[in-house]
Amino acid sequence: MGRKYRTFTPDFKLDTVMEGFRGEKSIAQICRERKIKDTQYYKWRDTFLEQAANIFDAQNGNKNNHLEDRIAELERMLGQLTMENEILKKAKSWLDSTYRKNGS
Repeated sequence: MGRKYRTFTPDFKLDTVMEGFRGEKSIAQICRERKIKDTQYYKWRDTFLEQAANIFDAQNGNKNNHLEDRIAELERMLGQLTMENEILKKAKSWLDSTYRKNGS
């Protein structure tokens, strides 16, 4: 029979790491209370610290995504207006030539 591994929610991991950062209890005590190995705690902590800077990049990324979406929307509008302008020019040219034939 295979070994069953426990899975932990992201909230559980974050709470555990933050409890360690607060320093109110030792890491050993936190691990005992939460029934995890200290190596697991340190892996979570290291992952948290590695990813912490990305949180701020993600905030800037959201602004950039919004700007990119807005640029794409404006480019679509420009394309549509360009097509409408070309259609109007052709219609005017056609009407002018029709008017000259009939009106001359």
